[in-house]
Amino acid sequence: MGYYMGIDLGGTNIKAGVVDDAFRIIGRAKAKTGIPRPAEEVMDAMAECAKAAAADAGVPWEQIRQVGIGVPGTANEETGVVEYANNLLFENVPMREYLQKRLHKEIDITNDANAAALGEVLAGAARGASNAVAVTLGTGVGGGIIIDGRLFTGFHYGGAELGHMGIVLGGRKCTCGRRGCLEAYASATGLIRSTKEAMEAFPDSLMWELARENGGNVSGRTAFLAAGRGDAAARAVVNDYIQHLGYGLASIINILAPEILVIGGGVSNEGENLLRPLVECVRPQLYIRTPEKQTRIALATLGNDAGLIGAAFLSRAQ
Repeated sequence: MGYYMGIDLGGTNIKAGVVDDAFRIIGRAKAKTGIPRPAEEVMDAMAECAKAAAADAGVPWEQIRQVGIGVPGTANEETGVVEYANNLLFENVPMREYLQKRLHKEIDITNDANAAALGEVLAGAARGASNAVAVTLGTGVGGGIIIDGRLFTGFHYGGAELGHMGIVLGGRKCTCGRRGCLEAYASATGLIRSTKEAMEAFPDSLMWELARENGGNVSGRTAFLAAGRGDAAARAVVNDYIQHLGYGLASIINILAPEILVIGGGVSNEGENLLRPLVECVRPQLYIRTPEKQTRIALATLGNDAGLIGAAFLSRAQ
C-alpha cells in the first residue's frame, strides 16, 4: 500500500491529508493560515500540518511517497514557485525548495482548483473521464481542466481561470479589475450582491426575514431559501443567477467539449434546486445537439476532499 500527502493551502486554513492507493483519506490535520504573516511562517505551518496528518493516519513519515500542494494562485509547476497569490500576499515564493528542505520529499504544486478537478476525476463525480472540467462556485469562481488525463495549465501555468471569462460586456466590476466576468455574477459573492440589490428594491421580500433569522447576514442561500417558499423577488434573483451561470458554462462546454462538467463549491450545496434548472438553461445553448454526445453536467461529490486527493496525486497528471 502506498501513501501520499495532499496539502490544501487556503487564505484561512491549511488542510493536509494522507491518501492511500484507493484514494481514501486515512489521516487529516488542519491549521490556521494566519495571513497576514511571512511566507516562511506559513510554509512552516504547512510542514507541521503534514506531519500531524501522517501521525493521525498512523503512517511513519518515511512511508509517505510524495507531497502535493494546491495553492490559491498562480503556481509554476516547473520551478515550484508560487508566483502570485493575492489572498495570501504571496509573490514569487519558492515553496517547493523550502518545503523539500523541511519535509525531505518530492513536492508537486499546482493551483487549488486544478487539484480539485483532478480529485473529482480520480475519485469523484468525473471518475474515469479523460476530458473533464470542474467549476467551483465559492467566494470566487475557480476552474480546472483535464485534457487527455492531464491538467491543462496554459502558458506559464496561468490557464483555466474560468471565472474571468467575460459574459456581460461592460458589466459588474470584478475583483480582477475587468468588467462583466463570470465570477462577478456566478460566485457566491456575486449571488449575495444580487440578493442584497433585490432586497433593497423589494422591502417586503421574505429575504429580509431570512436574513434576520441568520443574524442579519445575507448568504448565498438566502435567495434560494426564499424562492423555495414562493417569494417572487427571490425567484427572480435565482433565475438571473442561473441564467448568468448557464451562459458561462455553455461557452465553456462549446469550447472544450468535455465528457463531464462538474460543479462544486458552496453554492453547489443547493443540489437539485441548482442543477435541474441549470441543465435546462445550458442544453439549448450547446453547439452539439445530439443528446448522447452532449457533455454531462453533474454536482461534485468529494466536497473539500477533492483538493486533498488531487494534490496528493499531482504527479499522475502533470
